[in-house]
Formats: sequence, C-alpha cells, structure tokens
Amino acid sequence: MKKMTIAEIAKATHAKILAKENQQVEKILISHITQNSKEAEAGSLFVPLKGEKTDGHRFIADCMQKGVTACFTEQEMQPENGCVLLLVEQAGAALLALAKYYRDQFDIPFVGITGSVGKTTTKDMVASVVSQKYNTLWTQGNYNNEIGVPLTLFRLEDAHQAAIIEMGMNHFGEIHRLSEVVRPNIGLISNVGVAHIEYLGSREGILQAKCEMFDFMQPQGVAVLNGDNDMLATLAGKLPFAVQWFGIENKSGIYADHIQAIGLEQTKCTMHTPKGEIDVVVPLPGSHMVLNALSAAAVGLALDLTLEEIKKGIETFVPTKNRMAVMKLENGFTLLNDVYNSNPVSAKAALDILQNATGRKVAILGFMGELGDFAPQMHKEVGAYAAQKQTDVLCCIGKHCVCMAEGAKENGMEQVYCFDTQEMFLEQGVSLLQKGDTILLKASRSMGLEKTVEKLQGVK
Repeated sequence: MKKMTIAEIAKATHAKILAKENQQVEKILISHITQNSKEAEAGSLFVPLKGEKTDGHRFIADCMQKGVTACFTEQEMQPENGCVLLLVEQAGAALLALAKYYRDQFDIPFVGITGSVGKTTTKDMVASVVSQKYNTLWTQGNYNNEIGVPLTLFRLEDAHQAAIIEMGMNHFGEIHRLSEVVRPNIGLISNVGVAHIEYLGSREGILQAKCEMFDFMQPQGVAVLNGDNDMLATLAGKLPFAVQWFGIENKSGIYADHIQAIGLEQTKCTMHTPKGEIDVVVPLPGSHMVLNALSAAAVGLALDLTLEEIKKGIETFVPTKNRMAVMKLENGFTLLNDVYNSNPVSAKAALDILQNATGRKVAILGFMGELGDFAPQMHKEVGAYAAQKQTDVLCCIGKHCVCMAEGAKENGMEQVYCFDTQEMFLEQGVSLLQKGDTILLKASRSMGLEKTVEKLQGVK
C-alpha cells in the first residue's frame, strides 16, 4: 500500500489521536493495515475488531509492547512504547471509512462483482481477462466482506491500472456499505439464486440486496447483467446506467452458441459480441462456466480490450483450488473436486457436468447451508435432479441427507445412501466406490469435504 500519515488516517476516520506528550505524530507513516495482531509490526496500523468469540481490543497491549506503530481503539487507553492510538466510535466503521479515503487516491476503473453462485470464479476469470491489458489488482481468496474488501483496497499501489473487487453478503445493507467504499465504474451481477435465502426471505430480497452494488456506482458506469437469469431480467429498463447483457438463451447482448463439452475439463463455444465473433475454449466444464466467460468478455469490452486479448484471458484462466477441479487418480478414480461450497443452483450445475462422464457416475453431496425453512425441499430437489441426470450412485452426507435421498428415490434412483456425518461416510461409504468411477464431491464450506478428497486420493 501507499504510505499514509497518522494525521491523514485520523482525518479520514474522525479519530482522536492519543499519543505521548511531545510525540510528533504528524510525520509518522503507516505502510500496513491489519486486523490480525500477529501480523502487526512497526509501520502497521492494527484494527481491533469485535467478533463472535473475541474482541481485538484484548491484543492492543501486546501490539504496543512489540512496537506496532498505531492502533485503532474504541476505548480510552494510555499509549505506550511509542504507539499512537486512534480513538474511534467503531473500529469496523473506521476501517471502511479509511478504505474509502484510500480508494479515492486512485483514478482507475473499479469493477464490482457479486452474485449468488460462482462469484469468485467469475471474479478470477474477469481478472484474467482484464490483466491482459492492465496491471490489475483483484480480490484474493474470500476477502469479499466488510473486512476483506478494505484489506484488498489497501493492497493498491500507484502501478495498478484496474481493480476487480468481489462483494459478498448474507444480509441487507452489506453490499450497500461496500459499494460506498468501492464506488465501482462497472458493476457485474453474475446471477440471483437462492444462496442466503435464510436471511433475505425470498429471491426478490436477494435481488434487492445484490442491487445495492449500484447505490454508489459512478454516474457513467456500466451494469453487466446475466440476461438468462429470470430475476436479473426484471431490471430491464429500470437502471440509470448503461446495461451490457450477456447470456446463452438471451441473445440481446453478448451471447454464446455452438457450446460443446470437451471431455470433463473444457467447454468450447462461439462468442458473439459487438466487435465480432470469437471461438473460445473455456478451461472449465459446464455451460455455467460459459456464462462466466461471457461476463468476463463483457467487462473486457467495457474496458476497451480487443477480442484477441479477451480470448487469451479466458483460455489462460486458472481456477481456484477445490472449484470443479478434475483429478484423475492412479487408483482409477476420477474426482470432480468442487468442495469449496454448495447451494442448489451450483449443485445442479455440477450434476450436469457429471452426466458427461463415461463409466459409473457417483455423486457425494453434502449439506447446503443458509437455506432456512426452504432447506428440506431444496435438498430434496437436488436429490431428484441427481436421479434425472442418470447419476448411478448418490451418497448424501449431513443434515437433510434424508430429504435428498428421498428426492432421488422418488425419481427412480436405486443406489442411494445416507450418512449422518462425513466420518460415517469415510468409515462405511468408501467401499461403495469402484475403480473407473467418476466421483463428484460437493457440499457447503462448513462440511470441510476436503477430508474425503484426501481420503479418496489415498485409496488403493
């Protein structure tokens, strides 16, 4: 990050400076901001956030002791060991305010990305495209919330020419606050599904929460929207921005046809754009990945990339670990490792990919979280879909596994098994697998299904 003075930080966050008498704080520089006290050091500003299990204020004394340059605090404290304290009303709000101030130092395009399903893959693919022309910063990992977005912005340097910022949420107001900080020039919504419906009540509520990204979008901004999504389609003619639609079924904007699976690992298609047509090989399976590629192409065109640059960015894209990674093992199993997260929409898309496998098709599907009262029915629908896609074996793990199994059996599937926990599957279910099987593994993040991936890699 670019260095900031204590005075700048105090002004941006309306903080009261607490320092030792005669300490000249005006010239003290901050070159690192963190909420992790273990990472804080000389040159750092430590942000003591309050979580469910702990309060970061407990670690301010340790930070002062080891020579950390500055700390936010919500409590009147005596500064020690040369550390400057910045008294604020709420540390989390101060972090957002400081990130907003820091973002304003950069006159570059900011792309905001959100969606119910696959926003991280979309973000990474957009970054791969935009990076073909611009020195680009983009969100790493799951740094997409009210802590992660500021920390991402603080990674901006003068050399950066574009920024791709993922915005996540599970409650109303969260993306509104993030949008105020990021103020995107381009706002991309990949889809509106049922993720987080437990907290937002309905798909209409989810759409409303996602559209908070437009609350602070730049006046000449561009909204990039999935025209195939029924909820997003309702926004036609309602936004005060230019809109770039993309889709497969909806051909009113950038669209793809001649979609063809290349084994289990790639998807070929032809993209139609205002600049012409290009044939592209998306390095991931599934038509939903073609939609991701189309959204990346739409952002690329909005940022004046050539079709050749867009094609190269899509075809050289490298997916994040545990997101539909095809693993061909020496023991004869082929794993479709998509354990990073799951919801009804992404689970069905993964089953679409499994259907293309040769040999026996096995789905190991775990609990899908944040569905609230809709959970039993939605787990049942996924089980039914597995049967409809000619899955040979279904192993259901965790909460609502009985509902998923019921849906599969009602649709004619015979080899359906339930396991209350992942440990039970590892003890009793692995023996159901056979050499030559193609095995899909997918569950919500909380299940930690990586353990099963590791186990299957070692099965003889």
